[in-house]
Amino acid sequence: MSYDFDLFVIGGGSGGVRAGRVAAQGGAKVALAEEYRYGGTCVIRGCVPKKLMVYASAFSEAFEAAKGFGWEVGETSFDFKKLIGSIDTELDRLEGLYQKGLESNGVKTFDTRATVKDAHTVVLSNGDEVTAKTILVATGGRPFIPNVNGHEHVMSSDDVFLLKDLPKRILVVGGGYIACEFAGIFNGMGSEVTQFYRGAQILRGFDGEVRGHVAEEMIRKGVNLHLGTDVSSIEKKDDGLHVTCTDGSSAVVDKVLYATGRVANTDDMGLEDVGVKLGRKGEIVVDEFSQTSVPSIYAVGDVTDRVNLTPVAIREGVAFVETVFNDNPTAMDHEMIATAVFTQPEVGTVGLGQEEAGDNYNIEIYRAAFRPMANILAGSDERMLMKLIVDKDSRKVLGCHIVGPAAGEMIQMAAIAIKMGATKEDFDRTVAVHPTAAEELVTMKEPVG
Repeated sequence: MSYDFDLFVIGGGSGGVRAGRVAAQGGAKVALAEEYRYGGTCVIRGCVPKKLMVYASAFSEAFEAAKGFGWEVGETSFDFKKLIGSIDTELDRLEGLYQKGLESNGVKTFDTRATVKDAHTVVLSNGDEVTAKTILVATGGRPFIPNVNGHEHVMSSDDVFLLKDLPKRILVVGGGYIACEFAGIFNGMGSEVTQFYRGAQILRGFDGEVRGHVAEEMIRKGVNLHLGTDVSSIEKKDDGLHVTCTDGSSAVVDKVLYATGRVANTDDMGLEDVGVKLGRKGEIVVDEFSQTSVPSIYAVGDVTDRVNLTPVAIREGVAFVETVFNDNPTAMDHEMIATAVFTQPEVGTVGLGQEEAGDNYNIEIYRAAFRPMANILAGSDERMLMKLIVDKDSRKVLGCHIVGPAAGEMIQMAAIAIKMGATKEDFDRTVAVHPTAAEELVTMKEPVG
């Protein structure tokens, strides 16, 4: 049978664009449809603009720290509108690069929504139908907002980047990394920040000691963190949003930001109608090669709800091309993936936390908690945490956890060694780089547990 394209990609985010571009480079005839902006969650409403906001928010502390190093910083002010304008300019540049990358490799793009009609047919929003031998769904995810009374008055993480003014008072609801990152961002920019999380501790799924350390530092920096607390209702009045809490207390804020998880973008796409199996949260169920229950349809990235990170989506996209177009079946390795959380303080982590490791291995814990050199003259009491989880039997390092400045940069390098199966003795044999915070990773000699 003859098809219009060898591959039709639905979704112009990191995973879909990489897959489409690489397939086209190999000679495949490729088309891609994107209904909003090229770059997806990461570039347009996630990692990139968020990290730029993190940088901006950190200057308030940097100005104070500078005094301890002999600098006299005059009166400072923060122009939120200017920041947003600069971010928008950068996002436009990056989106242009994504589009250029597709165009230069011969990928046909459709700036429209696309749905699936059958195993080989895609329907565009204007009614046109396009056929393809293989369809790749890479539509990502979106923020989930619960149906709380007054939910129409809240905003999601997507909406943060559309704000015109910095809110003076903001309530952040949620305890995951997105909620904690934005709590730190707004706090650093000068907003009065309250954060509600219904659980016992923020950052569920991370090492327990890391969670506690980050929570303590966030509170010390000024975030009004309430654990075991949720919203029961929100009412808009002239003086702001009146929030009633589950414990009966109340608060008045200018904005309420919900960061309570994400769901896959599979609604009204026709996937189930053609036999594609979806999970209970709407995610596309795939095998190790990203193939769905319909052999000609594949899916990568957050829409599959495996490991929802941009570099993972990109790797899944490349593995898909190897499997389908290069006759080289390649399964994405989802084990030992390092990640950074741009809370303030920052977190870098790879491998198992103490709790999970302890349930499955006979472990040793190595820990260092200290004031980084820069904090001493700055007069800051903020402490850094480094932690190694070691299997007593094999001596392999099962997990590495860092909380503090440049944690994300450090964990990338540590992840290489740990992915290769490095032992604690391999770390010990490595000569320290002095004076750095990272040297603590190779100088922790005695277990603490």
